[in-house]
Amino acid sequence: LNTKEDTFKSFGSQRGFILTYCPSCSLQVQNVVDFEKLEEYTEAFQGHDVGYCCLGTTKAKAGAVCSDSAELAKAGGCSHFHLESSKGADKTSSFLYLKTKGQVEAEIEDLGFERFSIYRPAVLLVDREESRPAEWVAQKFLGAFSSVFPTMSIPITAVARAMVVNTLKDGEEKVEILENKAIYNLWKIGDKK
Repeated sequence: LNTKEDTFKSFGSQRGFILTYCPSCSLQVQNVVDFEKLEEYTEAFQGHDVGYCCLGTTKAKAGAVCSDSAELAKAGGCSHFHLESSKGADKTSSFLYLKTKGQVEAEIEDLGFERFSIYRPAVLLVDREESRPAEWVAQKFLGAFSSVFPTMSIPITAVARAMVVNTLKDGEEKVEILENKAIYNLWKIGDKK
């Protein structure tokens, strides 16, 4: 398997993986985790300084997976947790998606990580296998303007690069919320290196 996408395709939508990199030994370790049985994989969450949750879905169940993963990461010694959320996330929203994202943010914040980074991208520019007609139209329209108006949309690869850049920066706050423009700016910093 050459890419993260290949990995997820091979295991279906109910599984994820944890990829660990050890700079001193150039070793990569992949642990396949079944989202339905996270409690069986506590060992996979042990000994990591930084954790990432980039589970983007329209299913409310995904919120529990993010919260449970964060809880396992915290118990395993993780000090800096990154969460890809959504623009407009608000635990009091009347829209289920935004409410779920906001509730997950609050639940993870309550865990008390030394540093918690929340990313709230606007429309993600990404190719999907599943059909989301309204999102497809928005991506085509907004994608054309993303470099001119960086607050409307952003490529998913830009969010990933911004997360890495932010990981390497010293955090100024215990909890930081990065809206789309801040994510875009971090991406551009990473793009120059």
